Amino acid sequence: MTDDTMDDPIDPVELVELVELVALGSRALAAAGHGDMVWGHLAVRDPDGRGVWMKSAGWGLEEITPERVLLVSWTGERLAGTGRVHLEHHLHTELMRARPEVRASVHTHSPTVNAFSALGEPLRALSHDAVVFAEHGLPRYTATDNLVRTPGLGRALAADLGGARACLMPGHGLAAVGRDTAHAVMYAILLERACRTQLTARAAGELRHWTGHQECLEKDAVAWPDSQIDAGWRYWLRRAALLQAH
Repeated sequence: MTDDTMDDPIDPVELVELVELVALGSRALAAAGHGDMVWGHLAVRDPDGRGVWMKSAGWGLEEITPERVLLVSWTGERLAGTGRVHLEHHLHTELMRARPEVRASVHTHSPTVNAFSALGEPLRALSHDAVVFAEHGLPRYTATDNLVRTPGLGRALAADLGGARACLMPGHGLAAVGRDTAHAVMYAILLERACRTQLTARAAGELRHWTGHQECLEKDAVAWPDSQIDAGWRYWLRRAALLQAH
């Protein structure tokens, strides 16, 4: 993938919708329990190829409005918006460099995912949530437990993620990607839920049953087609709106 811009500039109406999408996705993640004070972020690829749109540093996911969304270049410069660029912008730009089909990426500091990652064991399909990761597996980021603060660390994350939908980041949370914002957000939410289920089961005793790999692939096609990803996404948007109203 190159950083070249597209031939036609982005339509102003599309730009407004894109910035609103970043804000909506951020608040949906917060509603699903992915908030960590002012840390964690969602990024959406700029249709003109200039970089990524992501939230301004210093704000919680639940606080994001279109006015708190920035356009960040592939090298980390702020091209539009006001506020500070997140130190870990390399996480998103390098994932998207490596995966041209990816239009959105998520990084959150889910305590549940961190607790699961510390076990060093594979994610088992104990519920519908886990089967969405069956096709490509659930890799682990191995370069560092520290912040993804350089292009090299971002590239290492992209290499460990490979073609998967999400990646454990031990001691640091998770990364999830999707062909649109709905898929990236839902994959992050489903991963947190799947990890929570396994932690709960292990606390009660030894794991004795989980869905086998082939049936997981079949179940993924039935349980998580685009229509169900969209239904889940719209549910979390409604939850976020209700929380904001109160």
